[in-house]
Amino acid sequence: MAELATIARPYAEALFRVAKENQTAFTLASWSALVSEMAQVASHVDVKELAHNPRMSNDLVADTFFSALRSPLNDEAKNFVNMLLENGRLDLLPEIAQQFLVLKNVQEGTADADITSAFPLSSSQLSELLTTLEKKFKRKLNPSVTVDSSLIGGVRVLVGDEVFDTSVRARLQQMHAALVN
Repeated sequence: MAELATIARPYAEALFRVAKENQTAFTLASWSALVSEMAQVASHVDVKELAHNPRMSNDLVADTFFSALRSPLNDEAKNFVNMLLENGRLDLLPEIAQQFLVLKNVQEGTADADITSAFPLSSSQLSELLTTLEKKFKRKLNPSVTVDSSLIGGVRVLVGDEVFDTSVRARLQQMHAALVN
């Protein structure tokens, strides 16, 4: 995985520079949505198979790829996809999209927060939790909430490589470890 990240980084940085320079027509948010959509299409099994088929021309693969997208593409995005195809790197698009999102979040001073809760959260509970988490992590958070009843109670929050776990399951595991040792 580290190797894919290393190879994808220059592509993500180059695409991010292009996105920042061309914000008049496309905002960073619309670029991010487009890159995410392109990553989703590129990770589809049939698209991967088509891209790796030596009998298919890059133009045919590009046309097929473009037709699978719902969002309209600007010239920069088309050139980027064509460049990836020429270099045999279309399968890097999911990693490029991930790194692009990180660069966008850094630019905007935000971070993605993966919140896992033992029970569904109401909008007021989520709002209160976000206020507390934003103070703790010292930045605006973009929440993504999932429910996992195996937590028994509480929440587990992942922001970048930081974990904030107040779940009952985590506390039980800590007690178990203390009793065993």
